Amino acid sequence: MVSFTLAPEYGYTIAVSIVSNLLVTYLGHKVGAYRKEAGVALPTMYADDLEAKKDKKKMIFNCKQRVHQNTLEGFTTYMISLMVAGTQYPTASAALGLVWCAGRLAYSAGYTSGDLNKRMWGAWGHIGEVGLLGLTGKMAYDLLMSA
Repeated sequence: MVSFTLAPEYGYTIAVSIVSNLLVTYLGHKVGAYRKEAGVALPTMYADDLEAKKDKKKMIFNCKQRVHQNTLEGFTTYMISLMVAGTQYPTASAALGLVWCAGRLAYSAGYTSGDLNKRMWGAWGHIGEVGLLGLTGKMAYDLLMSA
């Protein structure tokens, strides 16, 4: 049986998890706030492709919606890795989590600028995600080797 004690620094990991949840909420609010301006009525998830090609506001709305959706697609994996890796590596996990958050903000700013190629502004944020997966994998390896 394996037991562990959480270091006081795990508070950093918890704090970054709160920041991460606020980020997802912020991105969702940006979608909702722009929906009316773009003229995309509920419950429509995205503006029609033809409309978006004709109307820049509808295209930007689709980009805001896609940023939020794309963030949600990987959010569960990210959060699990953050919280698990943080039990062993709290400071490194918190730092990697902040890199992920900053990368998501940069991705959002670039993608919603109207120039879709600028979405790559946030590509470096994957360093946080990959780093957290690496730390979680190291923990799994260490546990299995001690069995």
